[in-house]
Amino acid sequence: MAMPNIALDRLRSQQLVHTHLKQPSEVVAWLVAVQAQDYAGAKWSISLRLPGHTDADIEQAIDDKTIVRTWAMRGTLQFVAAADIHWLLALLAPRLIAGGARRYRELELDQRTLARSDAVLTKALQGGQQLTRTELLAILQHNGISTQGQRAPYMLQHASLNGLICQGVTRRNNPTYMLLTEALPQGKTLEHDEAIAELAKRYFISRSPATLQDFVWWSGLTVADARTGLEAVQSQLIHETIDGQTYWLSGSRPTRRASSSTAYLLPGFDEYLLSYKDRTASLDVPHYNRLTPTNGMLPATIVIAGRVVGTWKRTFSKGAAVIASNPFAPLTATQSRAFTAAARRYGEFLGIPVALP
Repeated sequence: MAMPNIALDRLRSQQLVHTHLKQPSEVVAWLVAVQAQDYAGAKWSISLRLPGHTDADIEQAIDDKTIVRTWAMRGTLQFVAAADIHWLLALLAPRLIAGGARRYRELELDQRTLARSDAVLTKALQGGQQLTRTELLAILQHNGISTQGQRAPYMLQHASLNGLICQGVTRRNNPTYMLLTEALPQGKTLEHDEAIAELAKRYFISRSPATLQDFVWWSGLTVADARTGLEAVQSQLIHETIDGQTYWLSGSRPTRRASSSTAYLLPGFDEYLLSYKDRTASLDVPHYNRLTPTNGMLPATIVIAGRVVGTWKRTFSKGAAVIASNPFAPLTATQSRAFTAAARRYGEFLGIPVALP
């Protein structure tokens, strides 16, 4: 297998082509988690794997609580399927909370303060309440708990990692929170080693071809735990060695591969790139610096034939989405047509016309 084939196979395994999935919850469950600090971008990530689904369809799945938003892999916000949130938090949260100890101290969030904030947040959301971040911070302040600076996100994250609260829909860019135990009282539970094996299996099936180092990066597990998980499921996978690296792949690989002429307008935090520590299968090294975060946000990318060929940006003007491209090299006529088709797909997702400058 050559490097270009790795990229094309990843498009297929991530369900960007030839998808067999039907619902937003199926996409999120297939991927285990969809990075979601960019709420709008994460909805587009899900829709890209569900042709014909709109922003309203994804929003409805969030409102129906079949997918929820919480802190998971690497302590970043993710969409996860309702059926997976309990076992994922049980596996990942203790390490994340322990890893945050130094930051808690810097913010003067000792154990007593964190326990108080957890209790205040829990009480405020009892009885099916779904409150915005702004409303919850006002309640914390009213109870004498300062929310200044970075204290607020860390207290909300702490309660989420403890399995007390999770996020639902966003109202005017203001996320809402609800009690996890009320919103999703039932969920799969797994023993520690079972959970590691489940995470490894679903990662390598949905991200293949991928390496152990990729899995460690994406999951945030220790190398030892990641290796344990891979060893538990490697009989269900196959492996190939490319340039001295061992890549693991699903044992049942379809023969259909992505078209080399299709373009994808990926949001900045799409799993297609962020799932891997080594992204050279899809991104040339000289272009790495062009994808560095700006104000904490990664630029959206244009992908053709599995390769990142540039970035794109969306603005709104007169009821239309204006889609501007910034290719690394001039696009060919075929690539330009593919970009236009991809932009129109994005307009269909939003339900508004698209304009290309």
